[in-house]
Amino acid sequence: MKSAAPEKPASERIAQILETEILSGVIEPGTRIRQEEVADRLGSSRLPVREALRMLAASGLVQLETNRGARIPHLDKCEVDVLYRMRERLEPLALSESMPHTTVEMFDELEEIQSEIESGVNVSGFLELDRRFHLLTYSKCPTEDLRNSVARLWNSTAHYRRAFMNEGGPHRQWIVNAEHRLIVDAMQRFDGKDGERYLVGHIRRTRKELAAHPELFIEDSQK
Repeated sequence: MKSAAPEKPASERIAQILETEILSGVIEPGTRIRQEEVADRLGSSRLPVREALRMLAASGLVQLETNRGARIPHLDKCEVDVLYRMRERLEPLALSESMPHTTVEMFDELEEIQSEIESGVNVSGFLELDRRFHLLTYSKCPTEDLRNSVARLWNSTAHYRRAFMNEGGPHRQWIVNAEHRLIVDAMQRFDGKDGERYLVGHIRRTRKELAAHPELFIEDSQK
């Protein structure tokens, strides 16, 4: 008889709950997260909440503020543009570094995720699957710092991907599907140059389309 899996520390459990709420849009950019409120809501003391917020800060999901708890970053147009330019440079590198270490099981999982995307999902479902798809393609990258940097950039831009999809992304879904398929094809051929080129275009397209919707961003003067 298998023994039960050890229970996660309270800080990890709280961090996971808050991460899900932030990435799903339940907690929106600009929102302050106060330790005492989270502790009351989740039936915890403030110490594990404080540690959970440190974890989330390290992953790019919150900003810690002295004596004020934490806040979900609300970025202006220039900041988001720079983050996407960083993604255009780092993610293709992570993809090409991951490519030599891919497995049949990984390709099977990518096919399963992409098929689910193409079956027709709502915006929330797409965002979750899209995140899984891309982070899986980078998961075999042997450089942990690079993987962590990529994940942090994904966390920092999560709200803006959601805003983009809600604004006009669904009718462009066929383009996303085609680009995903091209990326997987390059991976299966172990063609790093093609994979990098397809991925750069995939990320750049979203950056350009986001730039066409300035209403999605906070003005610098509002910070």
